[in-house]
Amino acid sequence: MLWLRGISIIPLAAYGIVSLLAFFLYWNDKRKARADSWRTPENVLHAVELAGGWPGALLAQQLFRHKTRKISYQLVFWIIVLLHQIFWVDQLFLGATLFSLF
Repeated sequence: MLWLRGISIIPLAAYGIVSLLAFFLYWNDKRKARADSWRTPENVLHAVELAGGWPGALLAQQLFRHKTRKISYQLVFWIIVLLHQIFWVDQLFLGATLFSLF
């Protein structure tokens, strides 16, 4: 029970909501790719991942086999995931000391 320890559950809820959005965008983009229709720009997908939707994007990539072979896309995706991991390690274990340097 995070809220009983004084930890806000808002970030966790935000990750869930944005992940659902990312999942839907990937699903829609894969559907449009198969139909040879207008596609979701990659920068939009990356922006949603950066906003916290990377878990939903990762699930959608594996489930729909979408954007998994494009190395340039995967490189940016995994950099976004790494940034999120560094941020949360800093927040939860290092007392927000890493990002206070900037």
